[in-house]
Amino acid sequence: MDAIRLENVGFRRGERLILSRVTWTVRAGEHWALLGANGSGKTTLLKIVTGYEWASEGSVHVLGEDFGQCSIPALRKRIGYASSALAGQMMGWLSGRDSALAIVMSGIEASIGLYREFTEAEVDRAMRALLKVGMDGIGDQHYGLLSQGEQQRVLIARALVNEPGLLVLDEPCAGLDPAARETFLEDLGQLARRADSPTVILVTHHIEEIGPWIEKVAVLKAGRVLAAGAKRDVLTTGTMGEAFGFGCEVVPDNGRYYLRGRK
Repeated sequence: MDAIRLENVGFRRGERLILSRVTWTVRAGEHWALLGANGSGKTTLLKIVTGYEWASEGSVHVLGEDFGQCSIPALRKRIGYASSALAGQMMGWLSGRDSALAIVMSGIEASIGLYREFTEAEVDRAMRALLKVGMDGIGDQHYGLLSQGEQQRVLIARALVNEPGLLVLDEPCAGLDPAARETFLEDLGQLARRADSPTVILVTHHIEEIGPWIEKVAVLKAGRVLAAGAKRDVLTTGTMGEAFGFGCEVVPDNGRYYLRGRK
């Protein structure tokens, strides 16, 4: 089954063309990175995949559902989503019900905040999600007092609470110091290698964040797919130079790739 299948997808906001003829297929069980400079269309593409924007043209299929013929609110509960921007939204929501566990339980309804009482089984599900990201034992702690790395893990637990078929991580390392980033990426790799892992899409500006567990890479430039396919074929000096618009060199090292500027 295809986790994502986009066919000739376009998106306009007013007179501005943001995406143009985007065709991209992600098979269930694959792990991809999505790269592109600021303004390349990554955020808009994610919003279309998760049902928060509607394509101006083309067809969108996610987790076996055809957009226009399915319930988008129901589908969103099958898609896990975490981002550094979401962390800011959570901080804005914090009030009386602000434990790490409460943040995770908000993912059950894919909501910002809690708007109903949850069953014991649902609470247990949230605790299991925390366990998956190595954060068991912190459910009662104040989310706002956790480190940035711990907050990101809690948000991933929130994304996993419904056992989604697709997990979208939008720049999850933003704001992390180098040590916290490396620990986070290592833990993310362990999660992705689990037999019950969902399909993962990692969105980043930094190719060094693309770990060995990611098999494929898609690159956007100016709203179009510049390249998509096996990591070794896409993470090349030529493609990265064109994507980011500067002279650079891609250096592979022990399963990771690094971007170096050319003098």
